[in-house]
Amino acid sequence: MTPKEFFEFAKKHGARMMDLKFVDMLGTWQHCSYPVETIDEGVFEEGLGFDGSSIRGWQEIHQSDMMAVCDPNTAVIDPFFREPTVSVLADIVDPETREMYDKCPRTVAKRAAAFLKKTGIADTCFIGPEPEFFIFDEVRYEQNQHTGYYSIDSVEGSWNTARFEEPNLGYKPSYKGGYFPVSPTDTYHDLRGEMVYEMMKVGIKVEAHHHEVATGGQAEIDMEFKELTQMADQFMWYKYIIKNVAKRHGKSVTFMPKPIFQDNGSGMHTHISLWKDGNTLMAGDGYAGLSQLALYGIGGILKHAAALLAFAAPTTNSYRRLVPGFEAPVNLVMSARNRSASVRIPMYSKSAKAKRLEFRCPDPTANGYLTWSAMLLAMIDGIQNKIDPGKPLDVNIYEMSAEELAKFPKTPGSLAESIDALEKDHEFLKAGGVFTESLLNSWINWKRNEELDQMALRPHPYEFHLYYDC
Repeated sequence: MTPKEFFEFAKKHGARMMDLKFVDMLGTWQHCSYPVETIDEGVFEEGLGFDGSSIRGWQEIHQSDMMAVCDPNTAVIDPFFREPTVSVLADIVDPETREMYDKCPRTVAKRAAAFLKKTGIADTCFIGPEPEFFIFDEVRYEQNQHTGYYSIDSVEGSWNTARFEEPNLGYKPSYKGGYFPVSPTDTYHDLRGEMVYEMMKVGIKVEAHHHEVATGGQAEIDMEFKELTQMADQFMWYKYIIKNVAKRHGKSVTFMPKPIFQDNGSGMHTHISLWKDGNTLMAGDGYAGLSQLALYGIGGILKHAAALLAFAAPTTNSYRRLVPGFEAPVNLVMSARNRSASVRIPMYSKSAKAKRLEFRCPDPTANGYLTWSAMLLAMIDGIQNKIDPGKPLDVNIYEMSAEELAKFPKTPGSLAESIDALEKDHEFLKAGGVFTESLLNSWINWKRNEELDQMALRPHPYEFHLYYDC
């Protein structure tokens, strides 16, 4: 879409307002709206100004002026404003140098895609994520000097089988019993369907939606694979649409990985494949039907997995999910079909075009632009340096002894460990200028100062159970 076509598109749909959206470092959309009659084609070249010092992890106050340059190809009609509004995504540039801002996640993704082409390895990286989420009826939480608690509730919660509901019909998915039930146990089919229909309106192709394993309204909606930057754009729309459709019905959605104790958490298994000249590079005669290039790519992901998790599992809560016993992929090995391995090779189809690898560690709190770019760079490093992925893990880990399991490397046990790993292992991310030292330092400092240190200062409610009567 050209700038001229953008204004024709707005006129066609009766949109008198443009809503500009851009993503911050941590993966949250920011927005500002402008009457269409007050803007011109300059917003697609020069951009619109804003205060970069008010965006998390970005500019200092003395260098706060930044420009958001609209991308006309991202224009759609926003599904949630009362009046027709054309929504457009923006890239961030420095107002003086006119260079793309290195801490803009969308810029990172574009640089990663360009670097892939420059290497000659491939020309396209396809991403297919499987984000999971919970649908709650109520959430309450507080943390201050004298109170610390959270409370969630769901009409589907297994803990509500005895609640007075006038009448309570008892159709509640049990703990770890929510995978693929039909109605009346699955009460959210229509709600998920409405989410899908809204996604289709903005051009997202959905492959499937279903109830997930956990009780309390866990769900999954899968998008058809797309080029890396396109999928990262879609993932932002995905979260936006799901949350707003839920709110429309008096529900609340969270992508927090582990909101429920002793049940499965929400992951975002990510399928990734490399293509060149319209052909896949993943299929071959190696293990699980993979090419040698694909195996080296897996080697890169496994080698750098601890550092990757600083982006792919970027919250302290992420590591409540990455624990043994809940289908969590804590073993840094590859496997065909084994869901306890960090890298799985799906075997659903014998078609060469379907061959891909699935990195199972990410969760939906991740910033897609940064996470998938980092995964791609790890694969490139593995391919260029011919990194051996090691032997596959093709046995049931629950039948293995502790001594046998100890032979396999594990994912970090905390966000602190992942951040430490990123600090030590990030040269592969700087290849091609994709990630800069400035962005990496900002990410590390934010996670330590604003999240890890803040968590360390506060008593945990369970500590009262453990220690109050010492």
